[in-house]
Amino acid sequence: MRRLPAEWERQQGILLCFPHNGNDWPGKYHAIQWAFVEFIKKVTTYEPLFLVVVDNSLKTKVMDMLQKAHVNLKNVTFIIQKTNRSWMRDSGPIIVKNGKMREALNFNFNGWAKYTNYRLDKHVPKKVASTLNIPLTQVVFKGKPVTLEGGAIDSNGKGTLLTSEECLLHPTVQVRNPGLTKADYETIFKDYLGITNTIWLGDGIKGDDTHGHIDDLCRFVNEDTIVTVIESNPKHPNYKALQDNFKRLQNATLENGKKPNIVTLPMPGEILFEDVSLPASYANFLILNKCVLVPTFNDPNDRMALNTLAHCFQDREVTGISAIDLIWGFGTLHCLSQQIPN
Repeated sequence: MRRLPAEWERQQGILLCFPHNGNDWPGKYHAIQWAFVEFIKKVTTYEPLFLVVVDNSLKTKVMDMLQKAHVNLKNVTFIIQKTNRSWMRDSGPIIVKNGKMREALNFNFNGWAKYTNYRLDKHVPKKVASTLNIPLTQVVFKGKPVTLEGGAIDSNGKGTLLTSEECLLHPTVQVRNPGLTKADYETIFKDYLGITNTIWLGDGIKGDDTHGHIDDLCRFVNEDTIVTVIESNPKHPNYKALQDNFKRLQNATLENGKKPNIVTLPMPGEILFEDVSLPASYANFLILNKCVLVPTFNDPNDRMALNTLAHCFQDREVTGISAIDLIWGFGTLHCLSQQIPN
């Protein structure tokens, strides 16, 4: 029986991929590399890191950068694998427990049904599973490959999953699996992730390149508590969708029939760069074994978000990481990473 562990359960480590495609951060690629080194330094303070690099030349460069930043290289395992991008939450494998064993799931990444340059990313799950020495399973439904990104789902480890209709059920925009219904997805969630209860939210935040990923909207912080982002300005384009999601959560039940506790997170003020409104969200935090890393945006609401999450995670340190450059790639800490459960 498969089970998708919650992110706060014990981890063997974190999977990251060092950025090499400057096109994801045009004009900011140099800054991004050092922002990534700081991200790596924080992760390796708490647990092992599995770091994908495209070739040995980049590995040498990255090792030099990490040494300059006094990163503990003993906590870094390099994986040489060519990739198109660095978004391991989506192109990397989703690792589940299957009985007492671990199993890596390949959900057939297809560039969020938007980009055509993803062919190299499709090989990441196999390489990571091989490095970890765990079996890899191709996810199919009725004989066809199923596409599902890790950023589209969040689990409490007990059988309840959060996802969004905009991402998985929109009839015309970035359609991952044409023709699949809610019932079909829930069958897939049950078969491959051990999910017995799915909470469907509506739309995601504006500017989200993935068209509705849940990890910019709401997350489990323990088995019965969900944090969700709220926009306080009624005139803001995100206001209506986030209010609708909040009401859906208030009406939802967990796998045990009980109502979830709901905690609200603010949204940062609008971040514009080159006339693009960027999808900044405090919900894109990453849970480590003894720490929670939270994206911050040089915004007055940074403090409120950190305090709220510190209250939710009283057994872990809660640390902000500036994501003002990272968000130019339309994602931050959670999007870039994938946890590897023990």
